[in-house]
Amino acid sequence: MPSSSEDVQRHSVHTLVFRSLKRTHDMFLCEQGSLPPLDMEVERLRRKAKARDQYGAVMEVVNQTQRRAAQQHNNNNNNTPMDIDLTTTMTTTTTAAGGDITNGTLALQQQNPPVPTPTPPPQSLAIVPAGGGIGGASAGQQSLVPRRAPTLPRPKWHAPWKLARVISGHLGWVRCVAVEPSNEWFATGSNDRVIKIWDLASGQLKLSLTGHVSAVRGLSVSPRHPYLFSCGEDKQVKCWDLEYNKVIRHYHGHLSACYGLALHPALDVLVTCGRDATARVWDLRTKANIHTLSGHTNTVASVVCQAPEPQVITGSHDFTIRLWDLAAGKSTCTLTHHKKSVRALALHPDLYMFASGAPDNIKQWKCPDGKFVQNLAGHNAIVNCLAMNREGVLVSGADNGTLYFWDWRTGYNFQKLQAPVQPGSMDSEAGVFAMTFDQSGSRLITCDADKTIKIYKEDDMATEESHPINWRPEIMKRRKY
Repeated sequence: MPSSSEDVQRHSVHTLVFRSLKRTHDMFLCEQGSLPPLDMEVERLRRKAKARDQYGAVMEVVNQTQRRAAQQHNNNNNNTPMDIDLTTTMTTTTTAAGGDITNGTLALQQQNPPVPTPTPPPQSLAIVPAGGGIGGASAGQQSLVPRRAPTLPRPKWHAPWKLARVISGHLGWVRCVAVEPSNEWFATGSNDRVIKIWDLASGQLKLSLTGHVSAVRGLSVSPRHPYLFSCGEDKQVKCWDLEYNKVIRHYHGHLSACYGLALHPALDVLVTCGRDATARVWDLRTKANIHTLSGHTNTVASVVCQAPEPQVITGSHDFTIRLWDLAAGKSTCTLTHHKKSVRALALHPDLYMFASGAPDNIKQWKCPDGKFVQNLAGHNAIVNCLAMNREGVLVSGADNGTLYFWDWRTGYNFQKLQAPVQPGSMDSEAGVFAMTFDQSGSRLITCDADKTIKIYKEDDMATEESHPINWRPEIMKRRKY
């Protein structure tokens, strides 16, 4: 404490108020967090270094282009339309008598004018990433390189298809079909609960198998065993021995109707799908339920299997497609591009691709990650089935009886067919529920709502002149959805 004898310095009210205002200004009004003013020299050096490091390749190409243009301009200005060389030619003639020298003659020689070199047409310049190896540039750099305008491929010509045979014998809607690997017969399943086996060449009925108590919805013939697999709306999955024509195995597990099945091409594994929103993987011999592939939220309408990954692909009424890891029994990818129920799937026989069909669009995908390729738009109906052959022909069948034939590579719809109904049937019974190509790909077998089976073949008399390709490229074709 200061002593009482010391005098305390007293300030005027004005000084005290000024100090308070100064502290208030320092606290609230002064921008303490603002950056210091830029040093223009440092900023210039920073920009120059950034331009050299990140855009050095582009600047070098531009500088070279400008130097070439300036040099060409100077050369054009220096060259006259006509170059004339004056050459003094002294002609010395020595005569035999006196050795006289004739006067020099000035010869004027005119050279031919230079032929102008044709200038190549200008190419469009596009800035593309230079990480691919142009001049050894880094991935962050860009280069100015010439690029050709994109062109759309022209579709391949395919012969039109026509109805060759109509087979009747079922008493209900024909819902599924499968062709035997040796291409001698095929089997069909119907709502009349009967599986019928037909001769492919003659169309004659060979055998009828009864055992299901409800509609038969899926069929598949084993390529390694004399077995036929079937599933139906009675929740049953059966294995038929075709040597004895009887059921030898049952696969129990589905909680509701079973809508489709597929055999693995390399393993003794069967995959079924149904209305219980699951796909189940079965061991053919032990009848064990290996995996239950759950993840869909609605009916799983279609399933396909292939040897490479993904080995199982399913399409559902929840508008999604799922790609499954068969070893782990888990979904690896979910495709949500469709906006309606996915009722049909088809694998390409040769390419590592597949197609999906829904009322909104038919879409093409690449395996193994399900990369979207393109839309096949125009089949404005409920697409129930798809089929593909090795010639690149994709066929889609709908509930109104229409068949659309597409070129796989370009997505061009080269033919539209309306399936005729059986005499005595109504036009509303023209739906197509299932289809498949035979092993040769030259015959298309369809299962219709008029209780018939129709076989289509290519028109042998058609040529490119009689049936030309009426194709116009779609410049603004949507690729994302």
